[in-house]
Amino acid sequence: MADMVNTVLILNGPNLNMLGTREPEIYGSQTLADIEALCAGQAEGLGVGIDFRQSNAEGELVDWIQGAPDCAAAIIINAGAYTHTSVALLDALRTANLPVIEVHLSNIHRREAYRSTSYISQASDGMICGFGGLGYELALDALANMLNSA
Repeated sequence: MADMVNTVLILNGPNLNMLGTREPEIYGSQTLADIEALCAGQAEGLGVGIDFRQSNAEGELVDWIQGAPDCAAAIIINAGAYTHTSVALLDALRTANLPVIEVHLSNIHRREAYRSTSYISQASDGMICGFGGLGYELALDALANMLNSA
């Protein structure tokens, strides 16, 4: 794995461990392990490392974000349902003061109205939604460009 200067922390929130079986008509057939493997290949090609994690617990995600400045240069986050509810994740992302890209497998703006609200967007440099697992690869590309130009 690359050193922390080139490491991207990739965080996944609640229910993402159920990908592949959870509402495949919305989220597709890829599993979270499939997406992690795609990210690992993409990261290797970009010369960055990844630290890929998933939790259903909001507090654990907050702890990981708070610790991110000690182990990573940037964050990709798919906060799942916490996107629409968690001021705690927003506050942690602001405090971490790292580049952040928010990712969603589905286009949250074409779904239920409550899904269009994203608290974490206020702390994100950008959002990628609606491209399934490819969104993570696009986010890695964007962050690699951001880190290389910094």
